[in-house]
Amino acid sequence: MAFDIRVSTAADEAGLAELDLATWTSLSSPAPKPDPASGWTFFGERTKPEQIYVAVSDDKIVGYVKLSREIDLPSTQHVRAIHGLGVYPHFRGFGIAKALMRVAEAQARAEGATKITLRVLAHNEPARGLYESLGYEVEGVFRGLFYLDDAYVDDIAMALDLTAAVS
Repeated sequence: MAFDIRVSTAADEAGLAELDLATWTSLSSPAPKPDPASGWTFFGERTKPEQIYVAVSDDKIVGYVKLSREIDLPSTQHVRAIHGLGVYPHFRGFGIAKALMRVAEAQARAEGATKITLRVLAHNEPARGLYESLGYEVEGVFRGLFYLDDAYVDDIAMALDLTAAVS
């Protein structure tokens, strides 16, 4: 399957909102599902178009990754973070998530970052497997941080050293 990756624009709002809603589960997010009826939009104060890379196939957004600062302090200028990754279920298995992650990593390097971080729910084994296959390592575990679907779920902090060779 052919796809291209590009930086998103404000015109991608509807497509990204649709994708985010379609891929939301308690497997991937501890937050309540967004409610468009409440005024929720994909872009907002904490998510700007220039932070999002989209995978596009046949003029349809099929995946995205959000790359932003981990913490907006001068002492963390060297760190970027993945704050969202989503691919439509029927487009999984084609390398889209991996390609999006590699684009985010390249952008982080271009911005001078030496480290990229992310957090993943412990029970999200497909995502954990992807991150591990890309070289991300566990840096910490927040045991039982979330209570989801009648169970306590660990939150795992992972990171990639961007100064290492790209595979």
